[in-house]
Amino acid sequence: MKKRISLLLALAFVAACVGCGSKGGSSEVGSAASGSTVEGSSQAGSTTEGSSAAGSTAEDGSAAESVEESSSAGSMEASGAETASAQDVMTYEEYMAADLDSQVTVETYVQAKQSWWEDKATVYSQDENGAYFLYNMACSEEDYEKLAPGTKIRVTGYKSEWSGEIEITDATFEIVDGNYIAEAKDVTEYLGQDELNDFQNQFVAFKGLVVEAAGKGDDGQDVAFLYNWDGSGQDGDDLYFNVSNEKGDTFTFTVESYLCDNTTDVYAAVKELNIGDKIDLEGFMYWYEGPNPHITSVTPAE
Repeated sequence: MKKRISLLLALAFVAACVGCGSKGGSSEVGSAASGSTVEGSSQAGSTTEGSSAAGSTAEDGSAAESVEESSSAGSMEASGAETASAQDVMTYEEYMAADLDSQVTVETYVQAKQSWWEDKATVYSQDENGAYFLYNMACSEEDYEKLAPGTKIRVTGYKSEWSGEIEITDATFEIVDGNYIAEAKDVTEYLGQDELNDFQNQFVAFKGLVVEAAGKGDDGQDVAFLYNWDGSGQDGDDLYFNVSNEKGDTFTFTVESYLCDNTTDVYAAVKELNIGDKIDLEGFMYWYEGPNPHITSVTPAE
């Protein structure tokens, strides 16, 4: 709309100058309408739509046409960086070896969508070699709907760390050909060991764990789960519960409410847990000051 108004004003200005004329009987008019507006959405994020007619010249009463250029906010051009290509893509090993705060480009597959807010998406993704947590990636609401599990995307952003969690931030993306769904990797044996960090952000499984008391309820009795880590929340907030392995070591797991809200099966299953239940679990190996798995499935142990 702003560009259309600018064009009409430019044409009106030219017409006025032609009407006035000059001593030589001709007029030369130079017009510039550089600037940009953000409108609409594209395949890989919101679309930056800009127009530029700077330096164009209208002679003999004619005005140069304005030029429209649009670029995807899901592309590197929208973020001010060069467009990423297949040649820029890192292997998982190269990504892990990269310095923190350095720019990285990876190709990965959506496994689960955690949240979307104000044209930013948080996504769990993975390939055959490792996993990537994409935090607040530029993404329109329309394109968020396209990120079905298995969708392959090329992502460029910055390798970051927050409380031990390795993630990609300030990222843009584009959808590319390919599809992959990861199977849950059983990492039960690594609970309590440093090697568990090697599976950070991957889709993982835990087998045969026993539910322990998570804390005290309002009546002072032990309870199997808490709303929020300290029990300060209510239905709809994150769920925290404790489980132990065969060695008797206890670990805290979470149902992250953005990822799995209170309408999901896993949220309901955790609310039905009893201390002493033996269960199998699946989820994403998130990290916060140590392992903090975000659980997506809870079933009775076989």
